[in-house]
Amino acid sequence: MHNPYLSAKKLYSILLSLLLIQFVDGQTRVTTGSADLSTAKWIAGQKPVSLPDSLLYLDHPAPLFKKDFVLQEGVREARLTIAAAGYFRVRVNGMAMEDNLLEPAWTNFSKRIYSSTFDVTHLLRKGNNRIAVELGNGFYNLLPLRMWGSRNLREPLPTGEPRFIAALEMITGKGEENRMLTDESWLTAPGPLLRNSVYLGVSYDASLNPEGWDQPEAASGQWEPAKLVESPGGILQPGDFPAIGITEKIRPVSITCKEKRCIVDFGQNVTGTLGIRLHGKPGGKVVFRYGERLFQDGTLNPMTTVAGQIKKKGRGGPGSPDIAWQEDQFRFGRDERAYFQPNFTFHTFRYLEITGLDYTPAADEMEALVFHSKVENGNYFRCSEQLINEIQTVCRRTFLNNLQSVQSDCPAREKFGYGGDLNATADAFCYNFDMHGFYKKTIYDWVDAMQDSIFIDTAPFVGIKYCGISWESAFLITQDKLLQYYGDTGLVKKLYPKDLEWMQKVKKLHPEGLVHKGLSDHESMVKVPVELIGSCHYLECAEVMQRFATICGDKRHALQFSELANRLRGLVREKFWDQPVPDPINRQTLFATLLVHGIVPKHGIPAAIDSLRSALNHEPAGHFTTGIFGTKYILEALSRAGLADEVYRIVKDSRYPGWGHMVDRGATTLWETWKESEDTYSNCHPMFGSVSEWFFRWLAGIRPMEAGDGFRKFWVDPCFPEKLQGVQAQVEASGGKIVVKWERGKDGHLLLDLTVPSGSIAVVPAMVPGGATWKVTMASDGKRLDHPMKQRAWELPAGTYRLQQ
Repeated sequence: MHNPYLSAKKLYSILLSLLLIQFVDGQTRVTTGSADLSTAKWIAGQKPVSLPDSLLYLDHPAPLFKKDFVLQEGVREARLTIAAAGYFRVRVNGMAMEDNLLEPAWTNFSKRIYSSTFDVTHLLRKGNNRIAVELGNGFYNLLPLRMWGSRNLREPLPTGEPRFIAALEMITGKGEENRMLTDESWLTAPGPLLRNSVYLGVSYDASLNPEGWDQPEAASGQWEPAKLVESPGGILQPGDFPAIGITEKIRPVSITCKEKRCIVDFGQNVTGTLGIRLHGKPGGKVVFRYGERLFQDGTLNPMTTVAGQIKKKGRGGPGSPDIAWQEDQFRFGRDERAYFQPNFTFHTFRYLEITGLDYTPAADEMEALVFHSKVENGNYFRCSEQLINEIQTVCRRTFLNNLQSVQSDCPAREKFGYGGDLNATADAFCYNFDMHGFYKKTIYDWVDAMQDSIFIDTAPFVGIKYCGISWESAFLITQDKLLQYYGDTGLVKKLYPKDLEWMQKVKKLHPEGLVHKGLSDHESMVKVPVELIGSCHYLECAEVMQRFATICGDKRHALQFSELANRLRGLVREKFWDQPVPDPINRQTLFATLLVHGIVPKHGIPAAIDSLRSALNHEPAGHFTTGIFGTKYILEALSRAGLADEVYRIVKDSRYPGWGHMVDRGATTLWETWKESEDTYSNCHPMFGSVSEWFFRWLAGIRPMEAGDGFRKFWVDPCFPEKLQGVQAQVEASGGKIVVKWERGKDGHLLLDLTVPSGSIAVVPAMVPGGATWKVTMASDGKRLDHPMKQRAWELPAGTYRLQQ
């Protein structure tokens, strides 16, 4: 008799499978329970591995691999795990894996390599089957470009021939377990991708594509046994962070052709690549170039995206192009119609130049394929002021454009994970997206990158080491962000010994306490001494370590770090507050930094605020002239001082310098500098994106507690600029959604609707600006609450509330 009830074992199996599998666009990506790679072998293609620099720019086809096998029956479960040094693309019986872009994530491959696991049960079948893999260079086999005329990334980065390792584990319908591993029985052949570079782009020759090479039973081309190679050295571990995936497909807003040269405008600056349907004669060549801007004559201006500022002959080293712009090439094979999507590269562009076509392409024949690490969740901010909404959109787009497994400073010229940019914008990223898994990966990038006796600037390490503590402290400060926004105490406890070691290094490098070496308020319009910014980052690290020590039950170190913080605060106060500070110095950054870091004694705060306002009034249009850190600090300092109206006026003003000015000038992503650049600075740089943090933190008023419990207890304390009519914002917390919506009624009175998620408590100041008291009711039944107020604030547990002035 059929039993309608599931057995406990069967129910457990179903629940486990639901936990292990994340559904992505119709395919499945397994997030835990990867196949065992311990007995698999690393394999590579047959091309030579050692060539002079100049020859590395010639054609070196990306290798293809295939493995055929026969299944006597169907499979009940099949799981494919694969890791690589370089990039890989994998297909099973001709079917591609979804979100298999730019994998594996960029790491120091000699120390750590992340594997990806796919549920391929539905792709296998009884009879003949084939796994097909293509390898790209990625960041493991970079070209020897001399960035800025001197920096060859092949020297600091582990470098070699792209290689991969894989294991397929199957359970048949009869319950038998089978495994298939990479070894020399796999076959390899050169593919049609003749060149591939994450910086310069790709060259693809369709005539060299082995027909049906990824399909079972198809036999084409000359194939040889794969070459067994050494491991790159890094430990293999599953990637527990979001994969990179295509999140948007954008059609052109205009196409203009003149003399067989077409300019395509996609309407916004994006990071990704191109997908285009082409038709042409066999052997015909089409060239695609990308850029953020146009010259005044309407032709493509690629100069803000040139790799490493290589813009003249000889600057990039032997074999390098004179100008290292972003370019892809496609050559037709026998078919006169083709679809082209460059793989193993990513570009930053609003504009596309196409040459080599004898017709005008149609808008419905091409798309900008936008991709990034898939960190988007339900978080949002919007308000009644359209320009503020446009600035928020520009910030979010810039952030996502710079998330390709590493949070970069710019996604074209450098693509590096600078710590300073991380320190300046991590709060903004956490307000906008789910950064938990991504930032855990980032922190371990720093673990693998850091050195014993110096500070470095990027993770993965690319050889740059002059910015100092304000950059490398991202290793520690990002841990604190995961504590504040996600309550991740486990990571703090795991890395605490490493954190203690790092603080000892800081002490050795800065024995006096004050920091005298490194980069300061980068891109400030007026000079700022590193003694101010660097020393305050040292102070911030001491405060972070005091929190970490307390979490870890280390009372002795908690006291030591408290004393260190007090000493550093005193040193900075003595140098920058107790005595006159001579010019030149950006006094906006000076007073904002002193206020935010608690340097100014309580009795001096009014004077410091007055000095900050005076510094504002002396600058063009009364706007900010601050740099990477000063901008974050001045937004916070003015708002804490009750001057949110002043901040609001500046942010929404379209005069130079400022965000409104960028938008007014047509920017769709943030500029690297306040001043518009046509030939040097990136037009897609997140550094000034701290304003998005301000939108959530002050206009919506959602603020995590400094103690760091991941919004288990949080502030809701919006400011209400006089000319702003309303705000809506949502932030995903561990227990659900935090939702804040306020609006100004026709009578001028304020109305605030608040949703507090399960397991959380919202702390709301009882007083409304102007002296009135909030009247609080439960939205579900309209009953007015009569809760006792603690320290002049409501503490509202999970529920939905309406607060009225």
